[in-house]
Amino acid sequence: MTSPRNVLFLMTDQHRVDTLGCYGNPVVRTPALDGLAAEGTRFDRFYTPTAICTPARASLFTGLHPFRHGLLVNPERNGGGRDELADDHPTLAAPLRAAGYNLGHVGKWHIGRERGPEFHGMDGEHLPGALNPFDHPSYERWLKENGHPPFAVDNPVFGKAPNGTGRGHLIAGRLRQPPEATIEAFLADRTLELLEGYAAEFHRTGRPFLLSCHWYGPHLPYLIPDHYYDMYDPDLVPLPASMAETFAGKPEVQRRYSEYWSADHFDADAWRKLIAVYWGYVTMIDDQIGRLLTALRELSLWDETSVVFTADHGEFTGAHRLNDKGPAMYEDIYRIPGIVRVPGTTAATVDAFANLIDLNPTILDLAGLPPQQPCDGESLLPLLRGEPAEGRDSVVAEFHGHHFPYSQRMLRDRRHKLVFNPEGVHELYDLDADPHELRNVYAAPAYAAVRRELTVRLYRELLRRGDPAYTWMSYMADIGEGRAPDVDGVADEVA
Repeated sequence: MTSPRNVLFLMTDQHRVDTLGCYGNPVVRTPALDGLAAEGTRFDRFYTPTAICTPARASLFTGLHPFRHGLLVNPERNGGGRDELADDHPTLAAPLRAAGYNLGHVGKWHIGRERGPEFHGMDGEHLPGALNPFDHPSYERWLKENGHPPFAVDNPVFGKAPNGTGRGHLIAGRLRQPPEATIEAFLADRTLELLEGYAAEFHRTGRPFLLSCHWYGPHLPYLIPDHYYDMYDPDLVPLPASMAETFAGKPEVQRRYSEYWSADHFDADAWRKLIAVYWGYVTMIDDQIGRLLTALRELSLWDETSVVFTADHGEFTGAHRLNDKGPAMYEDIYRIPGIVRVPGTTAATVDAFANLIDLNPTILDLAGLPPQQPCDGESLLPLLRGEPAEGRDSVVAEFHGHHFPYSQRMLRDRRHKLVFNPEGVHELYDLDADPHELRNVYAAPAYAAVRRELTVRLYRELLRRGDPAYTWMSYMADIGEGRAPDVDGVADEVA
């Protein structure tokens, strides 16, 4: 089959896999994404390269691991990483623009501090920042033009600052606007405007397009209208099993991060309500996604356009007595949804590991273009087409800090997960026996062989990538005789 040239790329922020019907949630209503998965390919082992917005998004845009592109943290909390992509870094936009594509981006960008999509030749306005831009002039103007009420929130829900200085982070609140006045609807409207123009040109001249819409939610704070705030009965919400977390045998930073987010400030009923509101936020975005998918059909683009849906990372939402994301490499924030529908392919579920970075060469492959060099991802198109392809049997991720610098590396295979924490307490989880990652068995004698195998595998992969974290492992990890000495900055693996 011929690859469809158009791509509609849909992305959410801080989105748990277990909120979607197609990933097994029996309560949350997500008909648009469930329908997309029913016609496309659902990746069940899809991971982010790092569970933090800017580095993950920069990896998607460049096709590079975070340590390589250097945007290690969000610019609002910059702990010493780059603020902008280097001018010589590859970007997804450049080869598509050279191939004659219409390129558009709507919504959250968050790749750097000042440079937005327009800097890369993409249609669309730069909406800076990490959270919904309720005070942005474009949104305020759109509200007035459509006769919508201004942004206002009632009944805000705050945590409690652990140092006694007062209230902590804002977690949720009732948005005093109808659903059609939300930022989410605004972004869908802006996307539809571009889509209609691109469709007309595509049908007239054959000029293809890549159009992305990135919502800011369901990232906290969950500020949503009553219709969605009360959509789900808290009594139907099961609390995460990992709320039984004790932090015993785990890095102390996890306990401190729990205190930072005042997770224990909320009792079981409060957490059920917060999770129910989070679910409502997911449905609110799914309703907007439904508008865009309907438009593809109405504009006679459904059979001409691939649709991609994913998120930059997940969210804790009370799991492990944590909130937001941070210095803990649990499945809650590293496993993300990955759904791709390519017209002409058979609906399928893929069990191989895949990575957000892989979507960069995949989109280029859909356009008939080769991957850029360098590129750390692999095209998923063979898997999408059902062609013989082994896929990955493991995934490696990295983290560099959020709110404060903190370095971690992770290797996750089908049964085990190793988290290397240079501060001293490493983690090993047997995900078959302990799917909620409550028991750190790193020091258990029964897991000595597994620990050694995964440590060597992680070390060799970091060495292959050129990730400087291998240098610490060279001297501090149980890697046997295979250490690569660092001589004048050049690593040579020893047999």
